Amino acid sequence: MEYKSFLDGKRIKFKNHGVDISKDEIHPFLFDFQKDIVKWAIRKGRCSVFLDTGLGKSYIAAEFARITGQNTLMLAPLSVARQTVRLAKNIDMEIKYVRSQSEITADKKVYITNYEMIDHFDFAYFGAIVCDESSLFKSLDGKIRKKLVNLCKDIPFRLCCTATPAPNDLAEIGNHAEFLGICTHSEMLSMFFIHANIQEETTHQNGMVTRKKLGNKHGQEWRIKNHAYDAFYKWMASWSVSMRKPSDLDYNDNGFILPAINIKPLFIESEMDYVPDGELFFSGVKGFKDAAKVKRFTSNDRLTETKRILQENDGQFIIWCWLQSEADLLKKELDDCIEVRGDDAPEYKAQMIEDFQDGKFRILITKPKIAGFGMNFQNAHNMIFFSLSHSWEMYYQCIRRMWRFGQVEPVNVWLLISEYEKDVHNNIQKKECMAEAMKENLIKHIKLYEAEEFGMTEEIDMDRYEDDIYKGDKFTAILGDSCEKLQEIDSNSIHLTVYSPPFADLYTYSPSNRDLGNSLNWEEFFEHYSFIIRELNRITKTGRLTCVHVSDIPAMAVRDGYIGVKDFPGKVIEAHEKEGWVFTGRAFVQKNPQAQAIRTKSKALLFTQLRKDSSDSRPALIDQILIFKKDGENETPVRPVDNGEMDNERWIAWAHGIWLGISESDVLKYANANAVDDEKHICPLQLGTIERCIKLYSNPGETVLTPFMGIGSEVYQAIRYGRIGIGIELKRSYYDIAVNNCKFAEHQFAQHDLFSQGE
Repeated sequence: MEYKSFLDGKRIKFKNHGVDISKDEIHPFLFDFQKDIVKWAIRKGRCSVFLDTGLGKSYIAAEFARITGQNTLMLAPLSVARQTVRLAKNIDMEIKYVRSQSEITADKKVYITNYEMIDHFDFAYFGAIVCDESSLFKSLDGKIRKKLVNLCKDIPFRLCCTATPAPNDLAEIGNHAEFLGICTHSEMLSMFFIHANIQEETTHQNGMVTRKKLGNKHGQEWRIKNHAYDAFYKWMASWSVSMRKPSDLDYNDNGFILPAINIKPLFIESEMDYVPDGELFFSGVKGFKDAAKVKRFTSNDRLTETKRILQENDGQFIIWCWLQSEADLLKKELDDCIEVRGDDAPEYKAQMIEDFQDGKFRILITKPKIAGFGMNFQNAHNMIFFSLSHSWEMYYQCIRRMWRFGQVEPVNVWLLISEYEKDVHNNIQKKECMAEAMKENLIKHIKLYEAEEFGMTEEIDMDRYEDDIYKGDKFTAILGDSCEKLQEIDSNSIHLTVYSPPFADLYTYSPSNRDLGNSLNWEEFFEHYSFIIRELNRITKTGRLTCVHVSDIPAMAVRDGYIGVKDFPGKVIEAHEKEGWVFTGRAFVQKNPQAQAIRTKSKALLFTQLRKDSSDSRPALIDQILIFKKDGENETPVRPVDNGEMDNERWIAWAHGIWLGISESDVLKYANANAVDDEKHICPLQLGTIERCIKLYSNPGETVLTPFMGIGSEVYQAIRYGRIGIGIELKRSYYDIAVNNCKFAEHQFAQHDLFSQGE
């Protein structure tokens, strides 16, 4: 049970920090799915609610604030804050809008203000913080965002609410995780993502995911590691809930069916040709300034079309503008309209938006950044984009102000597109398709783990694995987890172990938590590794050795916070000594710095860095063979000279401490071992290195074991040099190749025996 408990604790998921409540404590106005989300959020204590527009984030946030019983500060854009105060009355709750700590009164518990006002509050006063429209984190100045994180880091209850993020929107996901105290943005990238320049085509069919590498592309981007998909979505589900509609989590969609939406792009030609200054003809929009000139040039043509739409259609309208000159023109030319500008007083903005919601005037003219987030404009069902930008998010958010659950009318959206900006519309359409596919992918993957979090299904065993065993004449190959399979081997039965442990590098070769490499940090890695070190000590004969292949590990900024080198061998020595092994020495294996530079892409080994600034250059990372002895007297002396495997001259060379003459390419063929999902090529240990360990520290006929068999190099060499090999491997694809390699070695060894007997 000790090892199973360790595996359970190794799973990367955010634990509960709140309290359990009964659904009866939640206001009956809320739908069942909203109540379950509130109950879950209170239990988590710190979490995000990613729900599409109209699913009741405001009610969930208000109930969260009320039930915690803490002094609570809610943060929201100005117009959203006023709207939340009004909505709270539907659940018999009073939320007070304030602009500074001086307005806090003893008789109230829940307050709401704007993000711009955070400097006017004492955050130590509050036990709960709610951030509505929290996607705005990424638009906040970096210093302000960091300040907000620091101000709230000691507040026990924290809730973020915003629309469903795309799984590749790393800024949004990372900002939320950092605010909630789950991990930093860099730590998230290090755990689940890889900086890659390989374009992949991902297809989903019958529950299976197929990834096809299409080749290199220009630039680099972060993507989820292939083996990290399940772990990433399980991690997200442990601190966030994502939903586009209730049925995403098998709730009833009654009352949450979106009405029809009619997107009407209108391509408008101008009577005069637009020719940029200094050019003979128009050759495309180049940059923001050029785009603004095009918009101004075509404003009158788009105004004519706007007047026609308003004349032919009844009801209220929102007209979205991007330039102030566009808004000024519309305000001047249209009747029964009001404009809300960025420089208007906050109270005026809020009042005009509320007046529009109450139907006091027909047309609201404003910009997406002012009223495009969080507002409920179901009082209207018509909108006009007087012009477009390349921001799909702004476009989507503006549409969802009307096209949301609870809207009873079909929503009409007119897009006024000048002949010079067709590429903007094409780009918006392309981004829309991508975003919808990503959201579909997010919901599909995360649904299973959210159902687990909500207690709808039993927890999924992420650590199951295959068992298999192959027994040849000279070797035994075992498919399974070394931490458990070593327990099945008799004590004091192994003469020598030779192996290379995986380094802590999450989701590089497999998704399993049983994979030693899938460790969050060095502490977890060495705790996992200690199970193996301990068992190896038990099964090794008294006075015999284990040879461990290691090297220093590069420190990376995204994972470690600095660029340098980490002393992995030193930690391995410390771990072995802790489990009773005696460290007796080490050998260094010479490495070619140019070959290593090509393989690792390390700039510290490049000629260009040498010429640029050699203070950032370093020597190649040297392989080391660490030699440990099990305490006690060896009953069977190892005599390589008597065995004919060693003479004095060879011993001098091998005992030198620096092993020369070992070819870096002297390895078993491994190209077929690399699975499509593997992020790195497997690096088998050089056969010459294994040969020296086996000949120096074991006798022919003795048993050599490796707990990390890989493609079978150590067992292959054990067979080759007349020993019995035992190998344990967790990954099926490696195990199958290892068995074939060892069968081949066994065949070769049998042929060699026959030849020797004939002589």
